[in-house]
Order: sequence, then C-alpha cells, then structure tokens
Amino acid sequence: MAFPPSAQLDHSAFPLLAQIQSTLSRMQQDYQSLSAAVDTINGRINFLSSVKELHDTVAINTSVAVGTVKSSTLTSENPQEDNPSINGEAPDGGKHMVEHTEESASTSIRRPSTTSRIILTTYPGQSGIDPFTMNWGDIDPIRRGPVVVSRNHSTLRRRNAIGAHGGSYSIYHALAVASKNLDVDHRPDFTDTEPAVNIGPFPQWADTHKIVSMDPLGHLAPWLFRDVIKTENVDIRPTIAITKAHMKLPELEESVRAGRLVPDGRICLNTSGELAVTKFAVEPVWYLPGIAERFGIDEGSLRRSLFENTGGSFPELITRGDIKLFLPPIGGLTVYCFGDPAKMSDPNVRLALRVHDECNGSDVFGSDICTCRPYLIFGVEEAVKEAQRGGSGVVIYFRKEGRALGEVTKYLVYNARKLD
Repeated sequence: MAFPPSAQLDHSAFPLLAQIQSTLSRMQQDYQSLSAAVDTINGRINFLSSVKELHDTVAINTSVAVGTVKSSTLTSENPQEDNPSINGEAPDGGKHMVEHTEESASTSIRRPSTTSRIILTTYPGQSGIDPFTMNWGDIDPIRRGPVVVSRNHSTLRRRNAIGAHGGSYSIYHALAVASKNLDVDHRPDFTDTEPAVNIGPFPQWADTHKIVSMDPLGHLAPWLFRDVIKTENVDIRPTIAITKAHMKLPELEESVRAGRLVPDGRICLNTSGELAVTKFAVEPVWYLPGIAERFGIDEGSLRRSLFENTGGSFPELITRGDIKLFLPPIGGLTVYCFGDPAKMSDPNVRLALRVHDECNGSDVFGSDICTCRPYLIFGVEEAVKEAQRGGSGVVIYFRKEGRALGEVTKYLVYNARKLD
C-alpha cells in the first residue's frame, strides 16, 4: 500500500509512526515479490496444464478413469515405442526429462495417432538407429539406395534423409495429423500412379556433381524399392510424378490467329491453341555436399545456416552428419515438356528452354505491375515451335515467388519503386 501525499509524515516529529511507515513499505515490497512469485507459479501451472492436455490427448482412447497417473517423456534420442533395445540416454549423457501428469476423462477428444514420446533428434551410432545406405550418384538403384525420410513408427530408425515429404506442403500434412484428420502412420496407395512416360536413366544420374537438388530416381521410388517396402515395412515415397495433360491459355488462341503457332494435331492440337504437354512435378531433395560445393562453402557452414535460419527446425542437420540428404520445406518445380520427352537430354537435338519463377500476380491474375505472364507465354510459344520442328521444348516453373523472397517482400519493393 502507499500513503497519499497529504498523509506523508514528519519522521522527526513522529518517530514511531515513521517506523510503522517503513515497516509497511517493506511489507509492500514483500507483497510485490510474493505476487511475482505467484504469477510465475501460475505460469508454470498453465504450462503444465498444456503439457497435460497434450499427453492426455495422446493417452486417451475413448475414456480413461479419472486419477490414472501417467508419465510422459521428452527425449533427445530415437527410441521405438516398446523397443527395449533402444537406450534411454542420449550419447552425451542427457537424461530423460519426465513430467508426471494426471489424466481426466473426456469423451470429446478423438484418439490421436501419435506416440507419447517427442523425439527431438537422433545421433549416428545410436542404439536402434540403422539408416538405409545412400550412395548418391551410384548408377545401380539398389546399391544407391532409396530416399527415406518418413518419421512414422516403422520407418523412423531407418531414415537416411532429413526433412519431410511435400516441401512447403508438409506443414499442412502436420495440421491434418494434429487435427486427427489423418493418421500419423498413413501411407498413400500408389496403385496405377506410375509415370506416364519413361525417363532415363541418363549418365548425369551417376555424377554427384551434376544433380544435387532433386532425386533422379524420385519418379520410380515406390516401384524400384517395392520389395524393400514390403519386407522391411518402411515408408518410401516418390518425389517426382509424371503425367500427360492438355494446356489451354487464352493468349495461345491469339497466337494461332496471328500465325505464330500452327495447329499440327500432335502438339498444337487445334485452332484454339490447345497444347499436348507432359508434366513433371518435382519436390526438392538436396544432396548437401553437392549444394555446398555449388555455393562454394563447406558443408558444415551450410548445415549450420540451414539449422539456425529455420528457427532450429531441423536439429539433425547438426547431430546427423552421416545423413547427406535434406528435403527442405520449400516449393518445388514443374516441368512442362512439349514434344517427345526423350529428346530433352539428347545433345543432338535443339532445345528451347524457359526457366520461369512463379509470379502469382501476373501469371494467374494478370496484374500489370510486372511483365511475367507475357514472358511466360512467349516461352511456351517458342517451346512449342521448337518441338514442332523436331527439337525439344521445355518450360520449367519454379515455386519461388519474387526470386524466392516471397510476395510480401515483392509488394514492398513494388511500393518503393512507385515512389522513386
């Protein structure tokens, strides 16, 4: 408590009252300290309540008797649930951090598909860790090995890659799992999803200096390693998909009318400018030594920068130097091939190529603030014409808006330009 100005006392005239006032002042300070301590305790209780809610969600099936005591463990290791062969200590001696919580009955919580352990990271040589061999650049798929990145129960210990499938879309996958709309151990069915055309193999697939940002076997993974998936019960997924489609853009009809494109019934299908195209969707798979070499830096510096500048999201970049592959949470690319796809890598055939970075504003919505879509249309026209002449026409569309700066930064730059 505090005295109003009119109540301030003359210490020399009233020594006893002054002593009382001093005591009350100390009591006030003690009260403030106590309040701060209580706030801290309340914060801790709220945090533990959140942790308890998380672990209750993990443990509850349909209903659990009130008062059942449960232990949950946060670890810096890679144990398998119910697998006694995996140590309870990290190689550096780090102990389990145990929180004891009580479960409350609830019928409104759906059963999640996660385990009660949060695995923060793993270490090479750790008990239970047995990654698939990865000999990047080996022309023999079996000797090279599959890209294995899934963290589901049966695959976690066999991973030879860091990150997650889906690139930037992996976050939405996580939301689906968290909201109980997708089981954490869900595996896609690849029946009848084989590539629409055969590609390769090419000599570049066996050169570790040539291909460092995608898996050249990514379109074949579930079929090349079918026996491995079956016998070892691991989750192996494609990182490339190939399909055939028709493309129809309004500008191409004008291209036909103007005589820039000529319908041939094979590539340019009709007078509306409809095109036959083979499409390749590619998710990034980074071979870290090769990426580091491209940028002229050492692999350790690359790993540290990737770890620190993604908010520490991928600790295995630091703890798993034995893993050389990283599936980053970024957009991939799409290849649009006109004509015979086999000609794309034929050095004896002319190639018309447009490499285009995504521009949502212009490419999709026709914004006049930039000229990206006209360049894209020009690239498509030239690719089609080269394919019709017996060559190969390719447009590669990267999902990296604004030269990978993103739309927010891009629009800020637009604003700054307008004021120049």
